[in-house]
Amino acid sequence: MRRLAVIVGGLLLVGGAVIIVVADQQRVDALAEVQAAVVHAEDDLETARSANYALAEQLTALRTQIAAQDAQLADSTGFLP
Repeated sequence: MRRLAVIVGGLLLVGGAVIIVVADQQRVDALAEVQAAVVHAEDDLETARSANYALAEQLTALRTQIAAQDAQLADSTGFLP
């Protein structure tokens, strides 16, 4: 009976160690996936920022052009070009 208890205890100990190793490996894999997702999100964010900067430059130019056209339309004396 004692031998059976020792064998069962040993099996439980080995099984517990295997479960811990597997869980740790899953945690490491999940962490690697999260890190890859963060890098991908940062790349997407940088791409979006670049596009936003280009659009902001175009918007500024268009606003300047609109302001000049508004000034021409508001000139009732005809002195502006």
